[in-house]
Amino acid sequence: MDSTVLFVSLLLSCQLHFSLGENSSGCEARDYGKGSVVCVCNATYCDTAPARVKPQTGSYTLYQSTKSGDRFRTNQSVFSQSPSSSVVLSLKVNQSYQTILGFGGAFTDAAGINIKSLSPKAQDKLLHSYYAPEGIEYTVGRIPMGSCDFSTREYSYDDTSLDFNLTKFSLAQEDLLYKIPFIQKAISISQRNISIFGSPWSAPAWMKTNGNMSGNGTLIGKPGGQYYKTWANYFVRFLQEYEKNGIHLWGLTAQNEPTDGNIVNFSFQCMGWTPSQQRDFIALDLGPALEKAGYGHVHLMILDDLRLLLPYWAEIVLKSPEAAKYISGIAVHWYIDALVTADQLNKTHSLFPNKFMLATEACEGNLPWQEHVALGDWYRAESYAHDIIQDLNNWVVGWTDWNIALDMQGGPNWVKNFVDSPIIVNSESDEFYKQPMFYAMGHFSKFVLPDSKRVKLEANSQMDLETTAFVAPDSSVVVQVLNRMNDDKSISIYDPGNGYINTVVPAHSIQTYLWALK
Repeated sequence: MDSTVLFVSLLLSCQLHFSLGENSSGCEARDYGKGSVVCVCNATYCDTAPARVKPQTGSYTLYQSTKSGDRFRTNQSVFSQSPSSSVVLSLKVNQSYQTILGFGGAFTDAAGINIKSLSPKAQDKLLHSYYAPEGIEYTVGRIPMGSCDFSTREYSYDDTSLDFNLTKFSLAQEDLLYKIPFIQKAISISQRNISIFGSPWSAPAWMKTNGNMSGNGTLIGKPGGQYYKTWANYFVRFLQEYEKNGIHLWGLTAQNEPTDGNIVNFSFQCMGWTPSQQRDFIALDLGPALEKAGYGHVHLMILDDLRLLLPYWAEIVLKSPEAAKYISGIAVHWYIDALVTADQLNKTHSLFPNKFMLATEACEGNLPWQEHVALGDWYRAESYAHDIIQDLNNWVVGWTDWNIALDMQGGPNWVKNFVDSPIIVNSESDEFYKQPMFYAMGHFSKFVLPDSKRVKLEANSQMDLETTAFVAPDSSVVVQVLNRMNDDKSISIYDPGNGYINTVVPAHSIQTYLWALK
C-alpha cells in the first residue's frame, strides 16, 4: 500500500472512531431482565473509567451512559459557531455558587464483610473501581461509629456500665476487620484526598434511658450532665483510635437520624434528640470536648436526617451562637425527597449561608414494596442522578451513597432491612456487579472535582432535561445532563469563549461534557 492510500485509510479510520465514540469502560455486560445491564467484574477482569483529561481549547469531550448499555462512552468533538437547536443552555461562569466537597459512599460492616468475601484480587478490583485513577475516584467516605443495622450484631465501643472515664473504650473487631483495612486501602490507592466523616447510631445501652441501643430512648440526664459529657468524650476517643490507624477524619455528624430514637419500637440502633437537645449538647459538651482535645478543625454537622426537617432544625440549633460556633454544616438524607421540595434547601442556605449542606445517605430498594436488589435497573441510576442534580442546584456541596457493597440479598443486615447498592457482591462465583447506579455516581465523582464551583447554566426555554454546571480548579468546565424521558432531546450548550456544543441527549441517558475555559 503506498503512502497516500495508507494516509487516507488511516484518516477514514480515525474519523469513524471519532464519530462513533468509544465505550471506554470495557463493560462485560450481563442482563438480568431489569431493563438494562450490570457490568461483571472478577479476579481477572474489570472495566475501568476513562481518564479525566482537560481537552485542548476549542474542543470538548462527552462521556455518556445510557439505559441501552453505554457506560462512560467517550466522544471528542469541536465547538460550532452557531446553534443547531432552538433550546440553548448558556454558561455564565461569573455567576457562581457553592464550592464542591465531593461524592462517595459508606464503609459499613456489611460493605467490609462483602468485600472480604471475595478473593484478594477481586477485592482489589472492587476497591480500585471506586478509588483508583482508573475508577470513579470517590472523595467522600462515611463511617458508622459502632454498629448500625448494616452490621451482624449490636455493639458499642464501651459496654462497661458506669465507665464514665471510658477506661474500657476500644474499637470493635468489626472496625479492625471490615472498616479500617478497606479505608486504609482506599486512601493508599487514591490520588485524590478522601474526606471521611463518622456518624453515631447509638450510645452504649448503659448511657440511655431505655437501657437499649435500639428503640425509643435518649441519653440519660440533660446536656451538661455526666452522661452527656461522657458521650462527648466518646467522640474524641473514636477520633483518636482511628487516628492511631492512620485515618484522620475530616468530619462528624452529631447523630444519625436523631428523630428515629423518638419512635416507639424503632427496630435498630438509634438515639432520640430534639433540635434543642442537640443544640445544648453541642454548646455545652461536644463542641468544647472536641476543641479541648485538639479536634476543633473537624467539621461538625447537625441533623443528618430528612430534608423535611429543614429549615426548622437548623433554625433552632444555629440561632444559638454558643452552638453555632462549633458547627460547620448541615447533613441531609435523601429519603422522601420526592415529597419535599428542594426549596427547603434554598431557605436553609439563605438563613445560614456560612454553613454548608452535605447529602450524607441515600439508597434504593429500601421501601417495603420494592425489590431490594434489582440487578441492572436503570431507573435507580436516574433516581440517583436526579437527586444529585437537584441537591447540587440548591446549594448542597456533595452527595454520599450508603453501603459501597452489599450481597445478592442486599445485606447482611441484622434486622433484615435489605437495600440495593451500586456494587453487588456474589461471593459464590467470586464476582461483583456494577449496577447502573455505580455509573450515575461516577459521572459526578469522576468529573466534578473537589473545590469546583457550581456556576449558572441558563436555558432559554422550558425543557425536560435536568442540568447543572461547574468550573473546576484546573479551569475546566463540567456540564451534567440527565434525560429521564422516552425520547431523544436536541440541545445547544453555549460558552461565550468557545462557541456552541450542538448535541443530542438520548432517551434515558446521563451525559457529562468537559472542556477548557478560554
